[in-house]
Amino acid sequence: MTKLYFIRHGKTEWNNEGRFQGANGDSPLLPESYQQIELLGKHLQDIKFAHAFASPIKRARTTADETIRYLKQRPELTLQSGLVEFGMGVWEGKTFVDVQENWPDMYDAYRHHPERFDASQVAGAESFEHVQQRFRQAVVEAVAGYGGADVNLVFFSHGMTLTAGMAYLLGTPLAESRARGGLGNTSTSILETHDGQTFVEIIRNDVSYLDITSDSSNTI
Repeated sequence: MTKLYFIRHGKTEWNNEGRFQGANGDSPLLPESYQQIELLGKHLQDIKFAHAFASPIKRARTTADETIRYLKQRPELTLQSGLVEFGMGVWEGKTFVDVQENWPDMYDAYRHHPERFDASQVAGAESFEHVQQRFRQAVVEAVAGYGGADVNLVFFSHGMTLTAGMAYLLGTPLAESRARGGLGNTSTSILETHDGQTFVEIIRNDVSYLDITSDSSNTI
């Protein structure tokens, strides 16, 4: 059985401002995020990870690098493009309020009804289906390369990619993939697989080690 740990990156300036970052936008981690990453690292410090994978986007890569510093056995880190955030095209850098005002139908679909999201209505955006497929491919390849009996792998990625991607791994219909809401910054979710193809959920969106209250600015 291979156990997969999925970590959302630490909270950023744009998270705090309520802006879309997407695959091509980015902003620095907040100072307090480094403290929360330390708590995450200490929470995971005794786990032996066979390998670590991260989105190459700086906010995820930095979260990975900083977390690994606190692990007693530090795994090698591979940057994996399949873990990058949902490409939001012209929405990237815009506030949620601005997008909701100018693309009300697509904003509602993105947030609440992903099966209705039409990427062609948002210039440069990805579809949910494409994000899910590239995420699954990245995870399946990781398990094939490093998985095995009593093996732990860790992945550092982004809010929407993790939400949609893990739902896909679990066989959840796209229409239901947002039903349980988003994931907190620096949260941990865990899945298991015995064959690298089918997955079961062990825990979702654990932030107990952070001792913080979730709010709308740090979940997506």
